[in-house]
Amino acid sequence: MIFDDTTCTLGEGALWHGDRGALIWFDILEKRLHMKAPGGALQVWDFPDHVSAAGIVDRDRLVVASSRALILFDLRDGSRRDLVALEADNPVTRSNDGRADPQGGFWIGTMGLNAEPGAGSIWRYYRGELRRLFGGITITNAICFSPDGHKAHFADTAEGIIRRVMLDEEGWPISEPLPFIDLRAEGLNPDGAVIDAEGRLWSAQWGASRVACYDAHGRFIRALAFPASQISCPAFGGAGLRTLHATSARVDLKKPRPEDGMTFAVTTEAAGQAEHRVIIG
Repeated sequence: MIFDDTTCTLGEGALWHGDRGALIWFDILEKRLHMKAPGGALQVWDFPDHVSAAGIVDRDRLVVASSRALILFDLRDGSRRDLVALEADNPVTRSNDGRADPQGGFWIGTMGLNAEPGAGSIWRYYRGELRRLFGGITITNAICFSPDGHKAHFADTAEGIIRRVMLDEEGWPISEPLPFIDLRAEGLNPDGAVIDAEGRLWSAQWGASRVACYDAHGRFIRALAFPASQISCPAFGGAGLRTLHATSARVDLKKPRPEDGMTFAVTTEAAGQAEHRVIIG
């Protein structure tokens, strides 16, 4: 169950790097990126700003979202350069959840450093252009994409609803975001999410110690329990993409358990989608 016993203050941004056979994740508040292959040694890189999510460019390079820019980061030597500013003139916000889309774009959400209401937005970086898609969001999360590439999903954790929006052939939204999974009646908080190869959405639910699975129509199927309260972001990886990894967080817990903040892995019957690649220009 425990993939890595490093305790993150705010673990987030899990993704599986297939070329390297390794999981990548972040500790946002500690401004740190982690990478580890199953059974291997943990590699860690520190940043001067909050970092939260990444998209894979190729074997050696990532697009990393920080609180001021999208950064081209090289895993070989730790070198980095800014690709484009991301709300660099707004001291209130930082980046949060993000994921590459099937068309080669990278979606990234922002939010207030103190979760200021409505301070966040969702942006898309595509072939060198950064465009704001949606605003007025408090805690951006659950960015994920259907296998056919025609549907994107995201949530405002503070609202308790995962929304779906239709995409055109280049991956740009062509509809209003509509409610897809409404968790308000259950008092559940949608955090990060990933969609498997069959179109089922796996939602990390902050404060509920679980990742819940919903079918392509938004109907609940089942939930996987984890030994940490604040599960934050799932990612499929491992052999056949049948291992579900999940990050967690210790932030704001008055009496954290030993496992709070660790990163977990559990074998599932589901197979994930391989992470899409970001086209940077």
